[in-house]
Amino acid sequence: MKRHVFLTIAALIALTVATLALLWPAHLLHGKGVAPSAAAEVWIREVSVLLIALAVLVLMVRKHDDSPTLRAVLVFNMLVQLGLFPIEIAAYLDGVITRGWGIVPNSVLHLVLAACFAYYARSPRQAASA
Repeated sequence: MKRHVFLTIAALIALTVATLALLWPAHLLHGKGVAPSAAAEVWIREVSVLLIALAVLVLMVRKHDDSPTLRAVLVFNMLVQLGLFPIEIAAYLDGVITRGWGIVPNSVLHLVLAACFAYYARSPRQAASA
């Protein structure tokens, strides 16, 4: 898959998830088995805004030529995915999130996206033409 296609897909996933979470944070919490609270909804909305900004950044650079800056954006995204991966798992193990199936799709998605961002960051010239 060409790099710009992957980045477009990744950004669209982020925009979709973030928009839904921004508009309906209680629904997102309920899907994970977490009782909605005003504080949790505020934090979800804050994270959603950051995720929207990240997705817009990725959309803006998706067709850029190889550069140290593009590589930095790819590595940054990989680190975000790797950082997000264990958070819901730990919350599930601690009993904060009570629905396991509420975290499985996110966990798999974070690992797949992290691997893809790592691939494209490691070999940007090859990956751009793949």
